Amino acid sequence: QVQLVESGGGLVQAGGSLRLSCAASRLTFSGYVMGWFRQAPGKEREFVAAISGSGGSTYYADSVKGRFTISRDNAKNTVYLQVNSLKPEDTAVYYCAADSRYWTVARKPDEYDYWGQGTQVTVSS
Repeated sequence: QVQLVESGGGLVQAGGSLRLSCAASRLTFSGYVMGWFRQAPGKEREFVAAISGSGGSTYYADSVKGRFTISRDNAKNTVYLQVNSLKPEDTAVYYCAADSRYWTVARKPDEYDYWGQGTQVTVSS
């Protein structure tokens, strides 16, 4: 079955950076919109960023615009999230997700078909 495996999370001080990766397998990667979501304790899962199948279009939540960058390498079946200028409120489990509806970019979790297991990002003040 489809697998999405995130990596790159960790503990970082406020103002620091991380690069999250999500490796996909058993799907036609370029045919999927890829998204990043995050979920903090006691909160709902929220949209962070998404990228079209070709990588030509990207979308961000207002809270991360200018600090986070989503990209993908279709040759490696991998999507990335570069997270810069981290704040304590960015602390959450970060999930990648795949959506087969390549003609649109979804921002709601229930619109995505496949999910990874998540990677923890903790930002200390």
